[in-house]
Amino acid sequence: MRFTDKINADIKTAMLARDKERLAVLRDVKSKLLMEATSGNGEASDETAIKICMKLHKQRMETYEIYKAQNREDLAADELFQAKVIEEFLPKMMSEEEVKAEVNAAVASTGAAGPQDMGKVMGVLSGKLAGKADGKLIASLVKEALAK
Repeated sequence: MRFTDKINADIKTAMLARDKERLAVLRDVKSKLLMEATSGNGEASDETAIKICMKLHKQRMETYEIYKAQNREDLAADELFQAKVIEEFLPKMMSEEEVKAEVNAAVASTGAAGPQDMGKVMGVLSGKLAGKADGKLIASLVKEALAK
């Protein structure tokens, strides 16, 4: 099932269940996908849709942290709910140990010797782990591996 079809099916389900909060989040995701489709090359691919959802999830989590810092629990709870709904559509993220193994393999395969080779290693990993791991985590593990 295509990503957009899954979103549409979940929108129908939320409408039938009269779940207004979930419906609002799903409609937001769909609107972002439609904006991407109209700005470029027809319908958004599944890969593009996942990137858009990852961006939306990250935005919700950052907003959640801001609201928590400002003691706005009511708004923070809403942002967390939205992030959890979006998270349902994201692929399962890799654990830190799995990412470390990939980083070590990439360092060995590129022959990286020090911090100056970070670009080589990140180039290999960014394509391989796109959508499966957080970029900040990858970068920090690469720095750590190359500092040895």
